Amino acid sequence: MCRIAGAPRTLLPLLAALLQASVEASGEIALCKTGFPEDVYSAVLSKDVHEGQPLLSVKFSNCNGKRKVQYESSEPADFKVDEDGMVYAVRSFPLSSEHSKFLIYAQDKETQEKWQVAVKLSLKPTLTEESVKESPEIEEIVFPRQLTKHNGYLQRQKRDWVIPPINLPENSRGPFPQELVRIRSDRDKNLSLRYSVTGPGADQPPTGIFIINPISGQLSVTKPLDRELIARFHLRAHAVDINGNQVENPIDIVINVIDMNDNRPEFLHQVWNGTVPEGSKPGTYVMTVTAIDADDPNALNGMLRYRILSQAPSTPSPNMFTINNETGDIITVAAGLDREKVQQYTLIIQATDMEGNPTYGLSNTATAIITVTDVNDNPPEFTAMTFYGEVPENRVDVIVANLTVTDKDQPHTQAWNAVYRISGGDPAGRFAIQTDPNSNDGLVTVVKPIDFETNRMFVLTVAAENQVPLAKGIQHPPQSTATVSVTVIDVNENPYFAPNPKIIRQEEGLHSGTMLTTFTAQDPDRYMQQNIRYTKLSDPANWLKIDPVNGQITTIAVLDRESPNVKNNIYNATFLASDNGIPPMSGTGTLQIYLLDINDNAPQVLPQEAETCETPDPNSINITALDYDIDPNAGPFAFDLPLSPGTIKRNWTITRLNGDFAQLNLKIKFLEAGIYEVPIIITDSGNPPKSNISILRVKVCQCDSNGDCTDVDRIVGAGLGTGAIIAILLCIIILLILVLMFVVWMKRRDKERQAKQLLIDPEDDVRDNILKYDEEGGGEEDQDYDLSQLQQPDTVEPDAIKPVGIRRLDERPIHAEPQYPVRSAAPHPGDIGDFINEGLKAADNDPTAPPYDSLLVFDYEGSGSTAGSLSSLNSSSSGGEQDYDYLNDWGPRFKKLADMYGGGDD
Repeated sequence: MCRIAGAPRTLLPLLAALLQASVEASGEIALCKTGFPEDVYSAVLSKDVHEGQPLLSVKFSNCNGKRKVQYESSEPADFKVDEDGMVYAVRSFPLSSEHSKFLIYAQDKETQEKWQVAVKLSLKPTLTEESVKESPEIEEIVFPRQLTKHNGYLQRQKRDWVIPPINLPENSRGPFPQELVRIRSDRDKNLSLRYSVTGPGADQPPTGIFIINPISGQLSVTKPLDRELIARFHLRAHAVDINGNQVENPIDIVINVIDMNDNRPEFLHQVWNGTVPEGSKPGTYVMTVTAIDADDPNALNGMLRYRILSQAPSTPSPNMFTINNETGDIITVAAGLDREKVQQYTLIIQATDMEGNPTYGLSNTATAIITVTDVNDNPPEFTAMTFYGEVPENRVDVIVANLTVTDKDQPHTQAWNAVYRISGGDPAGRFAIQTDPNSNDGLVTVVKPIDFETNRMFVLTVAAENQVPLAKGIQHPPQSTATVSVTVIDVNENPYFAPNPKIIRQEEGLHSGTMLTTFTAQDPDRYMQQNIRYTKLSDPANWLKIDPVNGQITTIAVLDRESPNVKNNIYNATFLASDNGIPPMSGTGTLQIYLLDINDNAPQVLPQEAETCETPDPNSINITALDYDIDPNAGPFAFDLPLSPGTIKRNWTITRLNGDFAQLNLKIKFLEAGIYEVPIIITDSGNPPKSNISILRVKVCQCDSNGDCTDVDRIVGAGLGTGAIIAILLCIIILLILVLMFVVWMKRRDKERQAKQLLIDPEDDVRDNILKYDEEGGGEEDQDYDLSQLQQPDTVEPDAIKPVGIRRLDERPIHAEPQYPVRSAAPHPGDIGDFINEGLKAADNDPTAPPYDSLLVFDYEGSGSTAGSLSSLNSSSSGGEQDYDYLNDWGPRFKKLADMYGGGDD
């Protein structure tokens, strides 16, 4: 078996429990047995167990290698086992006797076969630097023996290795490098081995903290460690031969950095702020202060204790507060907190580690500021027993008096804000009290007018209290009371008419100078000697006058109910009454005269214009009467015709239909059309009755079967004015102009449409063009053409669709017509001359060519035309084969051609 040698003697107490595995003697043969190879696993730990801390590793012998084993702990709330057999702590707890032993179960997932092994945890002694120096001996860590086959059987060791962590104090002073442990393999007797160590702190960052002698296996630390940076190192030791082949399985080495008290407690805040209501009972929670220590919180180095060093001010007691030394909770311990006396306390809090040990512990301080909050323990108190004020009569929303109070509570809080109310002396509710939010004063105001002649003085009883009730246990009365004496000041008031408005009834038609009534005003100032004078303010029809001294109203014109200033039979006039006070005041009054109707208006015919037919049938005229008087001076009415002139009764007759309507008809069979003025006598029902002769203008016109006028003069007879007639005529003229413009536009559009049909290539358009047929006959003169003026044809129709050569009627071809050359659809621009020369040669050899009176065409006349060539307009050989009806669409100029060539023999 491989052995690790040489650990420092200072670590002997820590490593005492490390080498507990026993193995069988070398060469002993044992059969493989499934299960845990050891009966008990042991591990040495510190005082406290941290959450997630690896404790030890258990091994399970799986002989066939096919079993799938699942580990469980008998204390699952405290310990858990990974699939590789490593045991971890589930939570943090101090190691005690009840947690020192537990069981580990291994169960086959398929067969459900179960094995168990015991685990025992023990405490390690506390190390100090002195103890480390006293034990220079270095322990050895031996690589555990690997399972080997001997005569076909597996040879195993009795117990697995459980290597406890190596504990190394932080901030060690050296000397460095400091040897920790020696790693040995029992194979170094036969082989030359090399040792190495890997992991964070060795070959991984932070590198170089731990080094190992490759020959001797001596593991050393090179510098002081800081637990607050890295509290634990996990290294792996390796053993290889000179060829680099692994001869031992790597072993895990855990190095715990032992905490030293090298950090002071630090408060989270240097100044802490808290509040407590005044009058709080002892034991009232105030606030919590918290400090932290970078040292191990589970060791004495990080265990803090709090205490109060000082309290300022020290009244009413120097120990008004206490602090929980472990949690930092500050509570009250004495009564007597009064904000009105002490508004704030300042405490100096100290936190000390080492559980507050004043000798070895490190400490730090912070400030706790405790503000005493206000409660309503002081009611408002009036500064005087009686307040005085005065107010002019008939004034509202004016401040009468200021009520001042004192309150020792915190300003502008509900415990300080005062609420005022009137408890007596104002049964009519003429006063109200509002609170000034800034000064907390009570502002007494008038909300209803006060009459000096009725009340000259008020004595009010007022009370003041806070917005919130007093705190419990306060012996003061909840409110304060005072009186307010208010004096009313007499002022000059407006005179007033009574009643206002004043209504009188009077018949219309009164003569000027008639006294109607007396309209006087009263002065409310009974304690002032004043005179009142009257003037007229409003008299729309100027019918009245008022005496300035006694207020008598007299007419200065005839009262007329039918005046436009009279509404609903009532005439309104306004008068002004003014006194001679200081300052002078005035008041207005309205006089309403209800005018009674008299029969002073004769009736008139309505309507004043009408129309009827020249014959009695089928029309008649219905008329009524208009009377500005009212019942009983209006209808029923009597209608009649006068005796003169005699033509009235000879031509017309009137029939009374009822009390308000009559009917006027022609009495003769025919009356020539025209406008006639018919006088009608209308009499009302007044007492005495009143009659009048009214003229009715009657338009007599020719009528249709429906009785409607048909002559033009009806417009005038119907009452249309000259302006209306002119407007109608203008409308008719404008309408005719619009119709004419529309017709012209339509004709122009039709011409444009016909012109668009002829919009072809200018060379193709035969209208207004001179076509040269050169009928002078053949010869050299006929061949003298300017070829540059010819246009390149777009295309030439195939011979199959070309019409037969056009000839005159007296021509007959003797020989077959020669074949004229045909150009390609897209000729090259350079072949125009060749094309014309070939055509010329063909024409010279044509027996039917000139000197006959015909045109030999060399120019192109356009493509796509249904007319073909027009070289001969009267050719019997082609005329019968053409359809010239389309020429009718080209306009009147081509219609003649269509008749000539499309009419056949006719």
